[in-house]
Amino acid sequence: MSKLRPSGGYRGMASFQTSTLIYDATYWFCERFLDPRSRTVDQMVQAGRSGRQNIAEGSRLSATSSQTELRLVNVARSSLEELLLDYEDYLRHRHLAQWAPDSPEAMAVRSVPQEFRQAQANRHDPTDPTDPTDLTDLTDQQRWALYAPWLEHKDPAVRANSLICLINQANYLLDQQIEALERRFIAEGGYSEQLATARLEERSRRRDRPDPSEPSDPSDRLPRCPNCGRPMILRTAKTGRKAGTQFWGCSGYPECKGMSGP
Repeated sequence: MSKLRPSGGYRGMASFQTSTLIYDATYWFCERFLDPRSRTVDQMVQAGRSGRQNIAEGSRLSATSSQTELRLVNVARSSLEELLLDYEDYLRHRHLAQWAPDSPEAMAVRSVPQEFRQAQANRHDPTDPTDPTDLTDLTDQQRWALYAPWLEHKDPAVRANSLICLINQANYLLDQQIEALERRFIAEGGYSEQLATARLEERSRRRDRPDPSEPSDPSDRLPRCPNCGRPMILRTAKTGRKAGTQFWGCSGYPECKGMSGP
C-alpha cells in the first residue's frame, strides 16, 4: 500500500538548494571575516543552518502533519529573515554600500538561474538523460561553482551583498511554498482528516462489496448518523449535567453535529 501522503523530496526543492548555498556561504563568511569569539558568528551560522534544516524536517514530516510542516517552513523563513538582517547590519556598521535590488551587481546574481537555463537550452543534448536543464538538477558543488565568483570574492562587501540577494530569493520561494501548503490544507484538510476519510471509504467499500475471505470488521456495525448517514463514534460528555456519560456522535463532526444515546 502506498503512503496516504507523500513526504521527503526536499533535496530537489529550489528553496532547500538555495538555503544550502546560503548556509555554506555563511559558514565560510563568518570563518574569514568575523571574530570567531563573537556571539554574532554563532547566531548567523545557526540561522543559516535553521533555514536549511527546517525545510528538510518539514518535508519529512509532511506525511503525518500538515500543520507541523507549515510551522517548520515558517521557522525556516523566519531564520533566513534574521540572517538577512545580520548581513545588512554587517554592511551598515562598516559603512559599506548595500546593492540596490535593481543594481547591475544584484541583477547579475539574481539572473544566474535564468542564464544557466538559457545556456543549457543552447547546448542541451536530448539523447543524454544526465544532461541537466535546470539549476535544481545540479549537485551542490556544481551549483556553488555558478555563484563562486561572488561567494568566494575577496571583498566581504561583495559576499555579503550577494548573500542578501540569495536570501531574498530563498524567502520568495518559501513564501510561495507556504502559500501552496495553506491552500492544500484548506482544500484537502490535514493528515488526520485524510486518514479518517480513507478509513470511512474503505469501510464503505467492504460493506458494498463484501469479501468472504476477509474477517468481518466490527466498525461496519456502528450506528449511522441520523442526519448524514456517516458512521457514529462513541464519545464521552465532558461538561454539563451529563458529564461523564457516553453518547454516539457523528464522525463528521464539526461539519455534522448529529448524535444519539448509547
